[in-house]
Amino acid sequence: MSLAVLYSRALTGMDAPQVVVEVHLANGLPSFTIVGLPEAEVKESKDRVRAALQTAQFEFPARRITVNLAPADLPKESGRYDLPIALGILAASGQIPVSSLSQYEFAGELALTGELRPVRGALAMTYKSYQSGRAFILPTESAVEAALVNDAIIYPAKSLLEVCAHLTGRTLLVQLDAQRQAQPIIYPDFSEVKGQSGPKRALEIAAAGGHSVIMSGPPGTGKSMLASRFVGILPSMAEDEALESAALQSLNGHYKIEHWKRRPFRSPHHTASGVALVGGGGIPRPGEISLAHRGVLFLDELPEFDRKVLEVLREPLESGHITISRAARQADFPAQFQLIAAMNPCPCGYLGHFNNKCRCTPDQVSRYKGKISGPLLDRIDLHIEVAALKEDELTKAADAEASEVIRSRVEKARDVQLQRQGKANFALGSAEIDQHCQPDEAGLSLLKTAISRLNLSARAYHRILKVARSIADLAGDADIKPVHIAEAVQYRRGDV
Repeated sequence: MSLAVLYSRALTGMDAPQVVVEVHLANGLPSFTIVGLPEAEVKESKDRVRAALQTAQFEFPARRITVNLAPADLPKESGRYDLPIALGILAASGQIPVSSLSQYEFAGELALTGELRPVRGALAMTYKSYQSGRAFILPTESAVEAALVNDAIIYPAKSLLEVCAHLTGRTLLVQLDAQRQAQPIIYPDFSEVKGQSGPKRALEIAAAGGHSVIMSGPPGTGKSMLASRFVGILPSMAEDEALESAALQSLNGHYKIEHWKRRPFRSPHHTASGVALVGGGGIPRPGEISLAHRGVLFLDELPEFDRKVLEVLREPLESGHITISRAARQADFPAQFQLIAAMNPCPCGYLGHFNNKCRCTPDQVSRYKGKISGPLLDRIDLHIEVAALKEDELTKAADAEASEVIRSRVEKARDVQLQRQGKANFALGSAEIDQHCQPDEAGLSLLKTAISRLNLSARAYHRILKVARSIADLAGDADIKPVHIAEAVQYRRGDV
């Protein structure tokens, strides 16, 4: 038979549309043509496939070879089509049977030796392949992460020869069992942080309700230390959350199986561009906010980021996803992250320090803080100050609560939220706030006074109510009381 049809997958954001690989052999002068909007990596597969087939002692047909990657209007990139193209040539030339090809989908980059190299996005491709009812044959390194998809049929292969032996029935590949057992997750512990009971309390509230936080304080007070330990008090990841997070990491080819159910912690340098944060490129890939999905995005030295870069965070902070639009395509990525930001109170960093070291003028302080726009600050739920420790606090042994103890309270509060409204408090809409976050008369009176005196926006009003709801949940109270409103207001009036 001179025609073979196989199946593979492309990557478009988090989606993995099916690609039909059609290989046709015809009489005429020998040639090798790939059509179907292939990128440079796909066009180069001609040389990799030819060398791999010849190295594996297969006959490379001296005929007119045409490979069509359908649909034709979907751009095809990376070396994942090497394996299906090579198998298609073998099937079309009668060297392997065609009958079983429709039962599988294939992806893998070929080395010149015929060995299979890993491909990125194996999780996303496998999820779609599982929905189609076909098994997936992948390189061994990619198959390990692909097996995280429940009930997916995954066959790992080390080389083109192993795949051909399986398709001919000589030596069958062994189906890979799902490796979903999470490794013991060890995060830096809160018990190592001396003092700072106020910031620890604020971070516990943030973890309970999924709120964003900005910390302001002199250098060396523990802002980065607190942020790196924050991920350790977040609730344990559910199966669907872990799979979604792992799929995003897989799109960039950076996922490690030992990180299963480990919440991501991303900390980009302040020289990062807007594209690095939100994602992009000619072929859109996820940025830092998507790689931090279901985890923490930590922005240290916040005013040192370019203001235009910070402004790109405003929409995903509200919506929880990002749409990257290009002339030829669009890509949607989830971006439900918790923002933890840190900054100094002034250019020298020592404004408000007990040793009075700061010599910054009011104009310098104003310009420094003005690097962060008001609309962005308005979207951050908790504004907290991290003060410098005195000598006696610094020299005494740390005796703070362990992260495990704090996490148990956070998980209990989060369970209450899920049972009451089906989502964490930070995700409540306006109607849901009216239903679940209304304080009593005394609390409402206190809130009205705070709005008047602090000139709070409507967004700040709603965020105070959501934070107060989280405080009440941590306390085990069904109703929001004035004490909860008072504490929530304290986290909005900080002058950062």
